[in-house]
Amino acid sequence: MTDADNATKILLSESEMPRRWYNIVPDLPSPPPPVLHPGTLQPIGPDDLAPLFPMALIEQEMTAERYVDIPEEVLDVYRLWRPSPLFRARRLEKALGTPAKIYYKYEGVSPAGSHKPNTAVPQAFYNAAAGVRRLTTETGAGQWGTALAFAAAQFGLECEIWQVRASYDQKPYRKIMIETFGATVHPSPSELTEAGRAILATDPGSPGSLGIAISEAVEVAAHHPDTHYALGSVLNHVLLHQTIIGEEALLQLAKVGAAPDVIVGCTGGGSNFAGLAFPFLREKLAGRMSPTIRAVEPASCPSLTKGTYAYDFGDTAGMTPLMKMHTLGHDFIPHPIHAGGLRYHGMSPLLSHVYELGLIEAVAKTQRECFEAGVRFARSEGIIPAPEPTHALAACVEEALRCKETGEEKVILTALCGHGHLDLPAYGRFLANDMEDHELSEQAVKAALAGLPSVPA
Repeated sequence: MTDADNATKILLSESEMPRRWYNIVPDLPSPPPPVLHPGTLQPIGPDDLAPLFPMALIEQEMTAERYVDIPEEVLDVYRLWRPSPLFRARRLEKALGTPAKIYYKYEGVSPAGSHKPNTAVPQAFYNAAAGVRRLTTETGAGQWGTALAFAAAQFGLECEIWQVRASYDQKPYRKIMIETFGATVHPSPSELTEAGRAILATDPGSPGSLGIAISEAVEVAAHHPDTHYALGSVLNHVLLHQTIIGEEALLQLAKVGAAPDVIVGCTGGGSNFAGLAFPFLREKLAGRMSPTIRAVEPASCPSLTKGTYAYDFGDTAGMTPLMKMHTLGHDFIPHPIHAGGLRYHGMSPLLSHVYELGLIEAVAKTQRECFEAGVRFARSEGIIPAPEPTHALAACVEEALRCKETGEEKVILTALCGHGHLDLPAYGRFLANDMEDHELSEQAVKAALAGLPSVPA
């Protein structure tokens, strides 16, 4: 019997924690398209981003270096929960009757209960070092807002958060958690910004969207010189910080002599998926392993599988630079599904580029299938997953059952990016058979894309 057959919980010591983040750009067959200034349609430079971000993060956003050292001050906070454990889901395997081996990297052990502090902590650190007093941000389900509130407290920063109204109403305990960490949180759209007031004027009952909440947070940051904006997904430096997930998972699987045949991750803006997948994609590009890498997104917000690859704004009001990404259009208002962290109109430009290169594949799942997988996982493994990673779990279950049919002993790896302790009302609706599926129609996609900005080829 091998170490991989014996292992259930695979740990790293603090001394084994990676000391560098990984930047995949130098290893790609071609560089991603540039980010454009919306006025000139020319590639942006550091000065264009300086009103919102400290120079250290701008440099990371644009770096061509393969690795970036993690500051000791960041490592010191990381040590509160990192390295995170890697589990083999033996009980789930048994429940499915599959010969496959299923591993999950569990990020729910962080103070915020998700993977989001992996980037919130360095963003707060670099802003504090630059003399910033306050951070603004948006949040969907509240995982990112919680993480930034926690991180801001570690470095003495004020934090103001706009949470998508649908999630703000669905998840009242998330607001309390954010406030306990010391931040202020508003439902979005709000009356506090021009962007919010404009939305409410046309739709007083708007459920909100991440694009709208971004507009509000960016507007406030842009109007106050002592305030910067922090983003929880999409941008290169955010994906960079999350690669500590995959770097740890590589070391943990090596301890038991295992290599993944299939890597599965939920995908909204892209940070959790990229954080797990990019270090393994590096190994694949170097010929050291050959996993299938699969992104899983909600059927109601399918930017990869139904969106178009085009330049678009990252927010609804059109205040951000133009990024080439898979998008459903910046005017798109997603259906208020419970996986609020996946309700974003666009996909990370870097991850979109990787998808265009054919290096990963993507599928979309409806929320009932996802919650069914979440309940199955909870009843076998004892962890109630957040709605977001249930999308990856649904794809894991699908792959494991396929292995049951074929007899293949594949190794499946996923990132369980957060627990669902504050998402129990959603589970209640599922268990009461009071949850609807929603799939975006081709007609809705066409309408959502009608407002894309015009950018010459």
